[in-house]
Amino acid sequence: MERAPFFHDIADAPEGASAFWVTAADGVRLRVALLAPPPADARGTVLLFTGRTEYVEKYGPAATELQARGYGCLSLDWRGQGLSDRPLDDPATGHVGRFSEYQIDIDGLMRTAEALSLPAPFFLIAHSMGGGIGLRALHGKLPVRAAAFTGPMWGIALPAMLRPVAQILAALGHSTGFGHSFAPSTKPETYVLEAPFEDNTLTTDRQMFDWMRGQLRAHPELALGGPSMTWLHEAFTELRALREMPAPDLPCLTWVGGNERIVDIPAIRRQMTAWPKGKLIEIPGAEHEVMMEPEATRRAFFDATAELFGRAV
Repeated sequence: MERAPFFHDIADAPEGASAFWVTAADGVRLRVALLAPPPADARGTVLLFTGRTEYVEKYGPAATELQARGYGCLSLDWRGQGLSDRPLDDPATGHVGRFSEYQIDIDGLMRTAEALSLPAPFFLIAHSMGGGIGLRALHGKLPVRAAAFTGPMWGIALPAMLRPVAQILAALGHSTGFGHSFAPSTKPETYVLEAPFEDNTLTTDRQMFDWMRGQLRAHPELALGGPSMTWLHEAFTELRALREMPAPDLPCLTWVGGNERIVDIPAIRRQMTAWPKGKLIEIPGAEHEVMMEPEATRRAFFDATAELFGRAV
């Protein structure tokens, strides 16, 4: 496999972290990263699905936590973000033609896992948009023994009265030639560099917030702005379909911040109530990114996740 850039200067990833170019089945070039090489006595490999706007270097510290608990970690930049191919002339727009395209990306990820001879069993950690993609992949028989989600996008946080309006606008934009335009209220600038720390929707940990800012200032090519109208339309369509499916038959642990304002907490509660082997943990006062919250929360998440994975072997 051809080596791809990996920004060690910002990643805080385990020694030996590396990245590769992988061509998806439809020709899209993806960046796949071995964030944590498996330790000699590895307990398995974690597939880490990132959120919208994210990139693999953001999860270097998470990979360090996983490696310390006996797991290798493989992740990727979804098409349209990070260093993977971006389909539009304006690279600041988060765009995908259909949400099903993300499943093609997962096929590329699994081919990489096989090429690198990563040890089974496999497990899933998925955040935000990666949680929606991951839930669909579990229905598609992604070969994992257990899954952990943080702030999964199983619904988008909108006031109830605005939800139908947003769906109509997204559908109109998608169908009338404005599908590549930014969704309402979004813009080209990435949120992390625009928002002040005070009352931000990502984390209550100032050090982690500043660290994320530093990453994008050092490597602005990783930044991404708001989603396109087509992305939003496809997201609504996919979430409606996922709501109609029964819960996957495997152990699951889902964490969500009590002050979550990006994804829809009621949708998460409904999904987890219907998940026989699932457990929901709500963290009072926490924001969207549990793995970027203060150290005590991060440690609790990785300890509980490693225990879940250990029981599932």
